[in-house]
Amino acid sequence: MRHSSHINKGYLVRMLKIETFIFNVFSENTYLVWDDITREALIIDPGCRDDQEGNEISLFISSNSLKLIYLLNTHCHIDHILGNAFIKETCNPKFLAGEEDLFLLELMTHQAERFGIEMKKSPLPDSFLKEGENLKFAGQEIEPIFTPGHSPGGYCLYFRQSGFCITGDVLFNEGIGRTDLWGGDYDTLINSIVKKLFFLPDETVIYAGHGSNSTIGHEKKDNPFIN
Repeated sequence: MRHSSHINKGYLVRMLKIETFIFNVFSENTYLVWDDITREALIIDPGCRDDQEGNEISLFISSNSLKLIYLLNTHCHIDHILGNAFIKETCNPKFLAGEEDLFLLELMTHQAERFGIEMKKSPLPDSFLKEGENLKFAGQEIEPIFTPGHSPGGYCLYFRQSGFCITGDVLFNEGIGRTDLWGGDYDTLINSIVKKLFFLPDETVIYAGHGSNSTIGHEKKDNPFIN
């Protein structure tokens, strides 16, 4: 299936910048986060499916002289891991994902077959995301928040100092993740949102795995699945 991709305008968030790439047939949001001073960067959920999309990422990284430190998966459903192999091979960042989602990486061929997609096999993580074990990045810390429900090993990535959170497919702009895929559970997902994400400050900007960004305050007030 032919599809187009484009890059959204970068958002300046204090010292950090975010570039959004919309990739693959699922219109998945791939996030590149970097610091303008150190040029350190990380990529979250690389969904680049083919050479064209992979080259789009590579060109952006090289033209901005970025050094890719981390590859992070919020969860390991097919649309969020299509570019794992490409990113690991071309930039060799440290790769982390939730341990409870390891079975999804091992089932990647089955996932791809279900959706009629061909993909290069993803590598396994170098280490695992764990709540309470923050990642050092560009003078800040990334806080992994364990948020199962969409998948058993889902994590949101909270950049407290910069005031934003990458929510993967847990919480969307007036939506929530589906729970009919491998390991999904509706009650667990709602519990993750209400008891974990809704305790973040209302002004926290959320960048989801699909669609537009929002804020925690907006979702607490207007998300129809919660209210």
